[in-house]
Amino acid sequence: MTIELLGLELHGFHGVLEEERRVGQRFLVDVWLDVPPSSGAATDRIEDAVDYRQVVACVEEVSAARAFHLLEAFATALADALGERFPVERVRVRVRKPDVVLAVPVEHAAVIVERGSR
Repeated sequence: MTIELLGLELHGFHGVLEEERRVGQRFLVDVWLDVPPSSGAATDRIEDAVDYRQVVACVEEVSAARAFHLLEAFATALADALGERFPVERVRVRVRKPDVVLAVPVEHAAVIVERGSR
């Protein structure tokens, strides 16, 4: 079973440029959590499931804890924290930077990190 949370919008102070780190910018985070079938589905109890509110809180905490220079480091920290905090078999995280400024216009820059169970 996979839990999917797409488009978590954060304002973070991540980036290589000083302006990005001073003013901040939007980041969109997508999370896929592969959970065992027994986690909440059979009991219909939030206590037995991965609580989406706690997943969002974890993402916010990692983003607020420090300013990352690279999307790669930010996405890795998110995947590691989610894998450690929740009973999951696999974690996949995509961090998108929709307001990236490059010589050629792009929709977004993104990094995807995947981790298996620990």
